[in-house]
Amino acid sequence: MSRTAKIDRKTNETEITLELNLDGSGKAQIQTGVGFFDHMLELLTRHAVIDLSVTAKGDLHVDQHHTVEDVGICFGQAIKQALGDKAGIRRYGHFTLPMEETLVTTAIDLSGRYFLVFNADFPSQKIGEFDSELVEDFWQATAANALANLHVVLHHGRNSHHISEAIFKSAARALRMAVEADPRMPGVPSTKGTLSA
Repeated sequence: MSRTAKIDRKTNETEITLELNLDGSGKAQIQTGVGFFDHMLELLTRHAVIDLSVTAKGDLHVDQHHTVEDVGICFGQAIKQALGDKAGIRRYGHFTLPMEETLVTTAIDLSGRYFLVFNADFPSQKIGEFDSELVEDFWQATAANALANLHVVLHHGRNSHHISEAIFKSAARALRMAVEADPRMPGVPSTKGTLSA
């Protein structure tokens, strides 16, 4: 069974095409017009071992917010679409990741219900030209549209670049675990019998 999705989303603020293969090999083709964000999505792709293609044209003359948030919306929708009824997956994933002086834990439940807990403060408002608060906005949009519980906890960290990178890598590793096949549970991993919204 192919666990792939393609999302096309066009608004007055952004135009996005996103393609996802959950059983990929870590290939990324990312063009959002936001350099640091492209870097984070490439890290995500590699560590989740997915294939991800993103082309985004946004109103960057305003700011980066619409582009980053809308890519998160599309990414979440693609995860949901690619997983189908979620039969045979592990459902839960978690990973604690060190990035030099930084340590981040991310946990995910592909439950069919949305909740985000984001306990990570950034020492600086900017990472180069990138607004650091957009990291939370991206993961909020992803979790809301994937219909997932997502918890991100920064244990400690000094450098905003390292904190962002650790969040994306740990979330990628948690997602990788959650979407993996569980040979001991071939059906939907829920006593309810469904993980649909």
